[in-house]
Amino acid sequence: MHKPSLLNKDYHAFYTEAKEFLENRIFIDYLHRFALGGDASCYRYIPQIAIKAHNEDEIIKILALSRKYQLPLTFRAYGSSLSGQACSDSILVITTFGWRDIEVSEKNIKLSCGVIGSEANDALKAMGKKIGPDPATITMASIGGIVSNNSSGMCCGVKQNSYQTIESLRVILGDGTILDTSSKESVESFLATHADMAKSLLDLRSEILADSELSTLIRRKYKIKNTTGYSLNALLDFDNITDILNHLFVGAEGTLGFISSVVLQNVDDEKYKACALLFYPDMNSTAYAIQILAQNDDIISSAEVMDYASLKSVQGLEGLPSVIDEIHEGNACILIQTQSNDLSTLESNLVRIKDSLTHTNLLFPALYSQDESEYSAWWKIRKGLLPIASSLREDGSSVITEDVCFEIEKFGEGVKFLQYLFEKYGFKDNGIIFGHALSGNVHFIITPNLNDAVQRENFEKLVEEMAQGVANMGGSIKAEHGTGRMVAPFVEIEWGKKAYQINRKIKQIFDKANLINPDVIITDNPTIHTQNLKEMTKVDDFINKCMECGFCEKACPSNPLTLTPRQRIAVMREIQRLQNLGTQDAHELRDEMINEYVYVGDETCAACSMCATLCPLEIDTAKIALHLRQKQQKGLKVANKILHNMNTTLHFAKFGLKMASIFNPKFLHSISSKFRAISPNLPYLPLNLPQANNYQFNDVVINTESSVVYFSTCINRAFAPSQNLSMNADSRNIQEVFESICKKAKVNVIYPQNLSNMCCGKAFVNYPTLQEENKQKIIRELNIATNGGKIPIVLDHSACSYHLIKLLMDSGLKIYDMPNYIYEVLHSKLQFHPKNENIALYSMCALKKNNVSLEPLAKLCINGEIVIDRALFCCGFAGNKGFFTPELNRNALQGFKRFYANSKTRGISRGFGSSSTCEIGLNDNSEIYWQHIVYLVDEVTR
Repeated sequence: MHKPSLLNKDYHAFYTEAKEFLENRIFIDYLHRFALGGDASCYRYIPQIAIKAHNEDEIIKILALSRKYQLPLTFRAYGSSLSGQACSDSILVITTFGWRDIEVSEKNIKLSCGVIGSEANDALKAMGKKIGPDPATITMASIGGIVSNNSSGMCCGVKQNSYQTIESLRVILGDGTILDTSSKESVESFLATHADMAKSLLDLRSEILADSELSTLIRRKYKIKNTTGYSLNALLDFDNITDILNHLFVGAEGTLGFISSVVLQNVDDEKYKACALLFYPDMNSTAYAIQILAQNDDIISSAEVMDYASLKSVQGLEGLPSVIDEIHEGNACILIQTQSNDLSTLESNLVRIKDSLTHTNLLFPALYSQDESEYSAWWKIRKGLLPIASSLREDGSSVITEDVCFEIEKFGEGVKFLQYLFEKYGFKDNGIIFGHALSGNVHFIITPNLNDAVQRENFEKLVEEMAQGVANMGGSIKAEHGTGRMVAPFVEIEWGKKAYQINRKIKQIFDKANLINPDVIITDNPTIHTQNLKEMTKVDDFINKCMECGFCEKACPSNPLTLTPRQRIAVMREIQRLQNLGTQDAHELRDEMINEYVYVGDETCAACSMCATLCPLEIDTAKIALHLRQKQQKGLKVANKILHNMNTTLHFAKFGLKMASIFNPKFLHSISSKFRAISPNLPYLPLNLPQANNYQFNDVVINTESSVVYFSTCINRAFAPSQNLSMNADSRNIQEVFESICKKAKVNVIYPQNLSNMCCGKAFVNYPTLQEENKQKIIRELNIATNGGKIPIVLDHSACSYHLIKLLMDSGLKIYDMPNYIYEVLHSKLQFHPKNENIALYSMCALKKNNVSLEPLAKLCINGEIVIDRALFCCGFAGNKGFFTPELNRNALQGFKRFYANSKTRGISRGFGSSSTCEIGLNDNSEIYWQHIVYLVDEVTR
């Protein structure tokens, strides 16, 4: 445990100097160091100092301070690595925000290190291209991490991995020198100033070439997937120093310098795909089939093998073939994918695959399909393995996923060896084996409880025996997850003494002082793989299954402002661990964390639950904040008064908005920011502050049989469009707009009689008693208004709509969100005249959680381009947090602001959503004017 006061003088001096240029992005408090220090591996290292760096200049200064005080540092992005290569007990430098540039050309793509892999593919999708590496973590792993680990994946094998597709990189060396291998001038400067380094690398190449035995070993070992040690093949494959440098940094795991950007070749993303699902009675039959498939690897993009335990773990998953339920002990299967841009070629590939497997010992008739909906269900088997295995584990246990690689002819033998280890060390019941069979790449998952001395020792012995056994078979101890700390003690075992010395020399050439990510790849600690293992302390049932993979993080609006969902869970576990220790020091640290957690874990949690949509186990981390709020019952008296005086509350709100409208919006915005610096309890007033809504809510009856009950939300009863409108924006109240649409559709609009005192109840979710009281009141009022549920109900704010739909799902009332009501009920009664205009569209988190999109309705209204920032999951306005925690909203919309920065050049001046509160923040953070989509519908209908 490290407290700021315990920093030694060198760390303290480093901190003092670094804070001058990093300001509030350098951390020495325990909570932040602990939270930021965690990653997806089974290790827990707590840095002395944690830093969020935003640009190259900061990296150069950080490296200079590292050299000055001889303090080791580690660079890390999103922490999806599994082998302990992104941890530090010294200085951890996180490089995510600020490193998001993408430049696309026909042949390649230039990417800053913080770009997420799937975002790169999104940028290339329109061209029918993608990046080569396709790791399972591609939706959260950064390009810097993908390249630094030489990631591959299910389809790319060793033909399109990072090593094979890199064209150039921009790297900051340990002495602060920037080397851009795409720039002739930069390379020439490097050769002039670092001649010794270049000569040393070329001398290593000569040393390898002079040793035929060593050259043969290196060539043989890189015919299969291999990420154990440095990319020694770079010294054989290339004679040009630029090419050697490009490829040597691939797979170096951040131990030689800092990669700030790379240029990768584009590869084809074939249009047509087909799959086959084959079941075999045992692993011998499966291995034989794999050898046949390997002879046809020119037409097969992926062949995934799954053992009996894998298949058993996914039994019962919805949408899977019924044959899954018929498997027995020892059975296995292979999932094959072939693809092409030409349909006839695809069909020819399928015929060739079928013919090649005719004489294999199939357990059931093979399943073949070109139907995406069908074969996507098959892929659920493979993609469901990690989360399913994790969900079945014992509380408090860890998820260990490792990967090795064998030559194809030894694949069956290799799998048997792993199964033997499971049996020997007590992991047969919770171990599963699967992998990229075409590459001979085998993954396995075990879930030991590392708090249990016996299981911990068994895990350690399994890793050691696995390393020796795989090496004896000529395989790779690490195939694609990187060496890390997990395998660093075994690099020499795999490579032998001569090749291992080459590895050590490479580290020495770039980092003589061993300051850059030490103990990763090269270590003098033979037991480092067994040290600093995570303790998965039990907390609450709903988060005990969290494996800290980090898939949730990119959906969170508080990332990187404070904590991510993964970090919140880790902190809660640590607070509980400290509580369990029972010592005075532990309790002091626990209290310190609890006090800090109020802001970083509660106040800046939007409770949007978007984390659950990306979590493999659907863990809703918002429940942590909601439970705390319900437990603390802050503001209960105020909430009680609001519930019983809703009409009065709204009158006060409108009065405040009327007073605010007297002043210039920019003045109010500025003065509120200054006042908040004095007291954060005062509200922040955005530039696009709404006006008071003075509309009179009267039924609109047009003598028709069709009616709708319009439960206008309290927010929209108080708010009218901002006075800071663009010139052509519609300034009518939303009620008037909806009434206009209903008139065209010949539908009566009925307002509940007691509407002025009604609220959907979302504001009272932290107060169960008030929530229930309000629920019963709403049911009574709506039953009266709808004549016992005979008339549908519509709400005009999506967050309120979906809260009420869920709350009253068993009430018999038919409730619609306004866009859904228009699309599902009214659109056939309206005449749409689409506009030739490009628009932006934003679906708030409530819609995303319920798999609802505004796009179908928008497409009825627009013939032009509909632009959506799909990287934005939640805007972070979160009801009243936009007024009292505005930094959350600003943080969530930083990428959004960049996304729409070129909106004017694309002819976009308007955006549409379905949440008046979200739209306040959207208006303040883009050049586009945002309104509810109902305004657009009224504009284009007759």
